[in-house]
Amino acid sequence: MTSLGEIFLWELMGTAMLTLLGCGVVANVTLRNSLGHKGGWLLINFGWGFAVFAGASVAAPSNAHINPAVTLGLAVNGQTPWSEVPVYIIAQIIGGTLGAVLCWAAYKLQFDTHDEPANTRGIFCTGPTVPNAPWNLVTEIIGTFVLVFWIILSPQAGVGETPGVPNFGNAALGYAAVSFIVIGIGNSLGGPTGYAINPARDLGPRIAYAILPIRGKGSAEWGYSWVPIAGPIIGGVLAGLLALALPSS
Repeated sequence: MTSLGEIFLWELMGTAMLTLLGCGVVANVTLRNSLGHKGGWLLINFGWGFAVFAGASVAAPSNAHINPAVTLGLAVNGQTPWSEVPVYIIAQIIGGTLGAVLCWAAYKLQFDTHDEPANTRGIFCTGPTVPNAPWNLVTEIIGTFVLVFWIILSPQAGVGETPGVPNFGNAALGYAAVSFIVIGIGNSLGGPTGYAINPARDLGPRIAYAILPIRGKGSAEWGYSWVPIAGPIIGGVLAGLLALALPSS
């Protein structure tokens, strides 16, 4: 049985890996003096998808939530004890912040020489293309619902020691299958808000952006920050409730 301390450690490291690689691909595309500059939305989606694969693989001993929406969805569904939820969420937020700081360190020279430093917030956290908080919230709810509902109902969810890890007859897929869903959500539903679908993935890097010494940086946009927190939480809880209401197979 995994202790609370072990859950905290693995979730912190897994979420740090997630945001290091996820923020990293956006930095690669955004920053002018980077080889990936102007790589486009598809590169960002694939980068975030594989970041989920890497982060979840690292956090496998803690059942690889790396997302408060997943933690809450599984808790509502009865797969995660409520006593463990605060440990998961605190570790995820700290890990998300740490990973974003490491991303900045990796791209320090590119940040220093970027010609639009005020527009670097999007490397770290999300924002809407058309600002409208209620509809932006709906977008985040729907995207997160898809992710968490799929995780809960995947063939191996709640079975054995790795809930949420699908088994389609090919054990080698592992957490890569989850990355496919994230890429699909990004390509299908990510356009309006940048698809946070994970409060820790947005809040942690937003905190990092606010405190990091980035030359000429813009606002962290705290007025919008509640949307990528509330939307995924609502979406995750709804997914857990609906899955709970479905007849068991």
